[in-house]
Amino acid sequence: MEVDLLDTLEALGYEGPLLEETMLAKALEDGLASPEYTQLLCWLSSQIKLLGNLEESISSEGEDVESVQLEVSGFLKELSCPYPSLVSGDIKDRLQSKEDCLRLLLFLGTELQAMQIFHSRKQTDTEKNDPAYLELKAICDALHLPEQPSSDIMSILKIVEAKVTDIMSQVNTKHVGPMLLKSELNEEQLDSLEKINEALSKEYECRRRMLIKRLDVTVQSFGWSDRAKAKTDEIARVYQPTRYSLCPKSVVSLANLLAAREDLSRIVRTSSGEIRQKTVCAVNKVLMGRVPDRGGRPREIDPPPPEMPPWQKRQDGGRGGWRGGGGGGRGGGFGRGSYNSGGRNFGRGGYQGTGGYSRGGGQRW
Repeated sequence: MEVDLLDTLEALGYEGPLLEETMLAKALEDGLASPEYTQLLCWLSSQIKLLGNLEESISSEGEDVESVQLEVSGFLKELSCPYPSLVSGDIKDRLQSKEDCLRLLLFLGTELQAMQIFHSRKQTDTEKNDPAYLELKAICDALHLPEQPSSDIMSILKIVEAKVTDIMSQVNTKHVGPMLLKSELNEEQLDSLEKINEALSKEYECRRRMLIKRLDVTVQSFGWSDRAKAKTDEIARVYQPTRYSLCPKSVVSLANLLAAREDLSRIVRTSSGEIRQKTVCAVNKVLMGRVPDRGGRPREIDPPPPEMPPWQKRQDGGRGGWRGGGGGGRGGGFGRGSYNSGGRNFGRGGYQGTGGYSRGGGQRW
């Protein structure tokens, strides 16, 4: 076990006096009474506290054995130490044997190794999600460079620079055309361009998602026929790899703008011979037969009938009525004819052209 402890300490980067086997054996015999042993405990606990974000620590370096035992007890409880001999019983009786002292160092050493591995993996994952690292990885892939074990961006940049210099020395001096953007951009202009690019990226992401959804719906509609239902697995085997390769997010960045050359601004028609050589396929030669007329021509549609009768201009003398029996009524105009019952007027208003009538002495008009 002592050999395992020496290997662990060496792997952790410990450079103290206990790397010698004889010194380590004597320190384990003395236990907490050995200054070298307590110094090693303090070093291990400080490294673990830094990586594990712990509250407890071991800081007493052999000045008071009881203080060291208390600190070790609290530190091991926070680490959830699985050894009962190190965390149970009377505190004064702990770490009295060589085996317990060795077990404590091995436990702290292995805990520190596990934390270092977890921290390095977490840091690597964070660096791999960094946009600068992703751009460098794309550059290395384009230059056919092997995957770099180091995550140091500056070291990777030096390898990329050497590779680019070697490639440029083998091609014509005019192989790379002049830059499309010839002016120097200050920090404020770069920030403005970044905001514009973000807005455009959101817009094109929305459009791409819509087109991908239309593609999914179209392919799904093809599967409704009886012939397609018998080949569902075959269609999925051909379609799904291509479908999942479509990314809705835009990958255009300011780096593409700075790397653009003048030939990018040359507009080429989509129907030109050069483009058609890349887009021609067997589907272009298929001629469609007669299809049913779906209509859709507004000039051939009859107008709908009027919903309400046309209004007429008010006629002169529209106001008027019939008096009878000592009373009278008003009619005509845009009013509903009144009627008179026994000489009493019962109102006015109504539609045009309606007349009034009288009861008890009047007549209908």
